Amino acid sequence: MEWYDFIKYFKLGQATRKYSGILSGDSCCNPLSLGRIVKVLQKNLGPDSYLKSLKIGKSFEQEIKNSFFMNINLQVNDVCQQISKDLKLTNGYNAIGFSQGAQFLRAVAQRCPNPPMLNLISIGGQHQGVFGMPRCLYSSHKWCEYMRLVLNKEAYAKWVQDTLVQAEYWHDPIKESDYINGSNFLADINNERVFNTNYRENLLKLKNFIMVMFTNDTMVIPKESEWFAFYSPGQDKEIMPLEHSVLYLTDRLGLKVLEESGRLHFLSVPGNHLQFSEEWFLNEIVNKYLK
Repeated sequence: MEWYDFIKYFKLGQATRKYSGILSGDSCCNPLSLGRIVKVLQKNLGPDSYLKSLKIGKSFEQEIKNSFFMNINLQVNDVCQQISKDLKLTNGYNAIGFSQGAQFLRAVAQRCPNPPMLNLISIGGQHQGVFGMPRCLYSSHKWCEYMRLVLNKEAYAKWVQDTLVQAEYWHDPIKESDYINGSNFLADINNERVFNTNYRENLLKLKNFIMVMFTNDTMVIPKESEWFAFYSPGQDKEIMPLEHSVLYLTDRLGLKVLEESGRLHFLSVPGNHLQFSEEWFLNEIVNKYLK
């Protein structure tokens, strides 16, 4: 995996009003990735649309660094402030999150209901976390090996949770209690430690919650996390569908209500992580949920 692709796997991104969205996947303004998505949206949504790119840092380099080393909760707070101060978003906005940005934006919906998020579109987001590092083209790269070592051995140590973004949504199904007690971010927004009624109530305010899974994804482990599914507790082989999980059956996030009311949508795309065509994006996302 090229370094650019490694960066693209992690990161937060962008926001909007009316016919717009919050985009995430790498730096907000990279012309080859999110910058390209912005142009596609602007072209197809017309001059009345408003699109806001969320920046977590003052420079491209700082954004990339923050995507690895800035506590997610601080990033979410930053985004909430950016959105609340933008008067053009007062009446509500649509949000599009790519990769880890998707679960970050879900936290925004749950924690910061004003202004209201209308539609949340998750493209390759890891809503039940990950349990495995993505493949690395340069297997001898010290950074790849360091990440694997730290997450496998010390993911829930306080210093790791405070320092390493990917550790904050590292979900160890074999050590479920360690995950619940130690996760700085994911266990909280999934209402697994303390039941926060506001999280559920705020998520239920969405008009639609759309989750896109890449059927040949080799970067998100397991890929079913993109549909809010995960390994059955105690092992890392068999996947438990969302509808069989305690999270769904007890409806601690309101996902069951969203599905029963026709507002929870599961889309799939053949291909690896974040590989989709402009035609698919326009037909399945823009035309159906942003117009």
